[in-house]
Amino acid sequence: MPDRPRQIPVRGMLIHVSHYDPGWFRKKENEGPFDPTVAIEAVEAMAEVGMNTLIIDCADGVKYKSHPELKRHYTVPMRQLKKVADAAHEVGIDVVPKLNFSKSHRNHHDKWLGPHCLEHRWPSQAEYYDIAEELMAELVAICKPKRFFHIGMDEDHSRSVPQFVDAIKKLRRRVKKFGLRTVIWSDSAHNNIRSMAQVHAEKCIAAEELIPKDIVQMPWQYGRCNSAPVKRLVQRGFEVWAAPGGDVENTKRWRRALLRYGGSGIILTMWKKCDRTNRSGLLDIIRTAGAVL
Repeated sequence: MPDRPRQIPVRGMLIHVSHYDPGWFRKKENEGPFDPTVAIEAVEAMAEVGMNTLIIDCADGVKYKSHPELKRHYTVPMRQLKKVADAAHEVGIDVVPKLNFSKSHRNHHDKWLGPHCLEHRWPSQAEYYDIAEELMAELVAICKPKRFFHIGMDEDHSRSVPQFVDAIKKLRRRVKKFGLRTVIWSDSAHNNIRSMAQVHAEKCIAAEELIPKDIVQMPWQYGRCNSAPVKRLVQRGFEVWAAPGGDVENTKRWRRALLRYGGSGIILTMWKKCDRTNRSGLLDIIRTAGAVL
């Protein structure tokens, strides 16, 4: 086990240019565009409380030159993402681009890939991962991440354990081409027989023995703190960041668990679009939960 830090080195926030989950999927027709002004306000608030990492969930919310077919009515020009990334770098905040490649008919996490993600047939392996790399390249060029790229992988229903592991390894190889380390969600904090998410938890736990140890694992649990995944993952040699949501008390509990077992990051989340409507909620999480990191 590594030396226990006296403070959490990675202190971050996840914001959304766009996203796909069951709730968002039902409302896609009415989804509005990302607001970079609100995101820059969030960056400034993060700097004020000493946060140092901004994860940006991009999905189909930005316009890709390599794949214009992914454009939607809410898609914004890539220069708007660049404004946010530049503002973050100016105040010493690292930017971590995020694209989710989890495959699930229920959670829809990779449906942002549009015509390249079809339910009635498995996309070509070469096609799927080549497209992933092309999109990663655009985001890396704009966001200029120093160390990490997040590939999602939570709540994966549609892959077996070997298929899940194979997807992570294939995506990791592409991330590594850019000189970056891969970050993934870990659903293992939900490993409880009373939890509907136990199927995902078991898959993540099985994958831990089969994937490279340079992948950062992000266990998440918004209602309570389950410290067991932190302890186990650190013992298995992974770097561990936790995602407690945006509640102050839950953030404190996860922080204590990370410090106790050698975890190195906390990423706050609010599963709403970064726009004017959600501005106050986003800033409130940063100024309250962010302040205790």
